[in-house]
Amino acid sequence: MKQKVYDVLIAGSGVAGMYAALKLPAGISVLMLSKYEQSVSNSNLAQGGVAAVLSFEDDSFDLHYKDTFIAGRNENDPDAVDVLVREGPIRVRDIMDNMGVEFDRDENGELDKTLEGGHCRRRIVHYKDQTGAELVRKLSREAAKRDNIELSENTTLFDLTAIKSGFRADLLVNGIPETVFASFVILATGGIGRIYKYTTNPKTATGEGIRIAYNLGARIKDLSYIQFHPTAFNSPDGEQFLVSESVRGEGAYLLNCHKERFMQNYDERLELAPRDVVSRSIILESRRTGSDEFWLDIRHEDPEFIKARFPGIREGCLKYGVDIAYDLIPVYPCQHYLMGGIETDINARTSVDRLYAAGECACTGVHGRNRLASNSLLEALVFGKRAADDIAMRLASGSPRVSERPYTFTKTALNGKTVPPGVRGEIQELMQSSYFVIPDYTQALKARTRIEEIRRDLRTGGYKITTDFCETISIAAAAHIILNETTH
Repeated sequence: MKQKVYDVLIAGSGVAGMYAALKLPAGISVLMLSKYEQSVSNSNLAQGGVAAVLSFEDDSFDLHYKDTFIAGRNENDPDAVDVLVREGPIRVRDIMDNMGVEFDRDENGELDKTLEGGHCRRRIVHYKDQTGAELVRKLSREAAKRDNIELSENTTLFDLTAIKSGFRADLLVNGIPETVFASFVILATGGIGRIYKYTTNPKTATGEGIRIAYNLGARIKDLSYIQFHPTAFNSPDGEQFLVSESVRGEGAYLLNCHKERFMQNYDERLELAPRDVVSRSIILESRRTGSDEFWLDIRHEDPEFIKARFPGIREGCLKYGVDIAYDLIPVYPCQHYLMGGIETDINARTSVDRLYAAGECACTGVHGRNRLASNSLLEALVFGKRAADDIAMRLASGSPRVSERPYTFTKTALNGKTVPPGVRGEIQELMQSSYFVIPDYTQALKARTRIEEIRRDLRTGGYKITTDFCETISIAAAAHIILNETTH
């Protein structure tokens, strides 16, 4: 670290964390942590786009609001959704006009808006099928220009301790322990997908922010509200990657093992029903047919359009010998997104003073029980900005700043045991078998007991603090909270 004391520590360098950093005034010192390279995040993998009402010709805030509630099964927080749909367009215009973010345009130069499941209007702006990567690329470029923002890559936040006027943050920087102090902390650590055997999430998604907030006494809400995306590429080697909802938005059909469309038997919205509905329908159809073979078919659309619109997905599929312009795409549901998380208000404040959360690790209430497609990057922008504004306001009004305190790492932290191999895999298998698209509550009770045993051992076993240990104990904590919610 260049210094030991910062005004704001941001754990996570995806869209929520970076946009919050960029929205803090130049006089506020910021340390932004990236557990691996900055490009490794859920944000960077986001394919579909950003949902926002940028034109009122055939759309409205009310329609976006209603679509969000329908997808969320009416469990959404009304105030949070109102903030999302009304402030979202402002944030989208800001990243276009002031940060150079590009979205695809039609032959007339107008924004090319696509349709995705659960939306009643074409309101999703996108950059091919790599929207998240475009946002991360351009926001990273802007952050690099700011003298007040320091980025530390390959840095794990493994603990936070509340002290007077802020926090002590214990880090691993390239595996070496280090401590810094911050007056405010924003947790933007992303999702928890790696608690599952099959997920679209990258290796970063292990839930550190949620574990740390939980240990600090922050309220965790609805962690069992997990979204399983219906169309992950179902490869022969078990690796899965997302085949965006926008493929169905552009006309793809879902087919069963008999190569027949089947969504008409489950929902009148067909392939464009919300994600939870489509995922559940696939599982029920799988049980009906006795097969887990499912396909996406977009071969009836213009091949040149498909190649131009979905270059990233096509490239990923070609590695397995599937050309999406001419072949059926093998798909099956897998873990994708977390609707619950660290409970926050509409200014991203948690129940712990000076601790904020934004992005997927936060539970703002905007998603309810099921996220509407392409509301995730929007949420990251809107509530990342609100976190920054609230912190800036508090500092400007004279909120005291933290000071450095002496601290020495314990011997156990530096020289303890190594986590036994297979612990993560066991947790993942337990979650996959007990709490997938349609939960098995009998299995969940058994899984809860075993995960409690694993968690107890990790907490008391004298293990060395490494990134692997931090990720493993975070996975165990998230699984523990989810199964406790589910079985009580």
